[in-house]
Order: sequence, then structure tokens, then C-alpha cells
Amino acid sequence: MAESLKYTPRPSTPEEIAAAAQRDHADALQAGMELLTVLHRHGLLEAASKVVRGGQGLSGEALALLERGTSTLLIRNLLEAARMLSDLDPENTATLGRAITNGLNEGAARVAREERVGLGELLGLLKDPDVQVALSAMVGILKGFGHTLRLADERQHAPASTRRTTGEDGR
Repeated sequence: MAESLKYTPRPSTPEEIAAAAQRDHADALQAGMELLTVLHRHGLLEAASKVVRGGQGLSGEALALLERGTSTLLIRNLLEAARMLSDLDPENTATLGRAITNGLNEGAARVAREERVGLGELLGLLKDPDVQVALSAMVGILKGFGHTLRLADERQHAPASTRRTTGEDGR
């Protein structure tokens, strides 16, 4: 009885794989090349490369991007928002998010029930432990907010030689 032939196809070479990908995905490759060209033309490809590598000159590249065109304010605002968000404790943010959601739900329910708050109830609410915690948190937020605004105003009115362009913590 004859023995069956064992055939193992030759593995594709990298060149063959690349040619097949070019053939099968020509539209996607063209769109990707156009995107890379635009990113390169605007200097964003080099900036992204530096971010990934974490190399030197990243802050200089960021400053150069800030000096270009109409995107200056957008980029500055995004950087400030990122800095602000990186200072937040994720657990506190999650707790605050849940508190806002619960507060909005409670407020919507009271409006739906057409409940009104009289002076007596308002004064009575001051004894409620949940209201006391919320008021304490709001007072803390207001104090921090006011303190930061006052410092910013003082810096704005300070002589130019003594102004700092960073936040209170030196950033």
C-alpha cells in the first residue's frame, strides 16, 4: 500500500505578505499615507514620535506647536485640562461623580413632584447630616476657588518682573 505524501506549503516571505497586504488593502494604505503626510506637514508626526520615545526636546516641540496658527488656544486649553485632570485623585473624582449624579436625580425628582422649599424646611435641612456634608464640601470648594482667583488677580496686578507664569505649586 502506498504511503500518502506529506505536503507542507512553503511559508510566505515578508515581501509576499507585504505585496498581498498592498493588494488587499490598497484603499486603507492610501488613506493612512495621506494621514501620515498631513501629520508630517504640520509637525505633529515628529511630536508624537517624541511623546512615544519620551525623548529630549519634547517640551520644545510642544512650545513650537503652541506658536502655530489658530490651534494655539485649543492646544493650550487641552494641556491645561490635562494638567488639571492629572492632579485629581481618581477615587475623589468617582465619588464626586456619583454625588453629582445622585444630587441631579434627587433634584429632578423634587421638581417632578413640584416640591417647594419654605424657610422652615430650609432651616430644618441644616440639621440633616447629608446636607451638612454637602454644605461643608461646597464651602471647601468655594474657599479653594476664591483663594485661587484671588492669587491670580494679585499676580495679574503685580509688576511684570515679579509675575510667575506657572501655578501656585511651581508648575
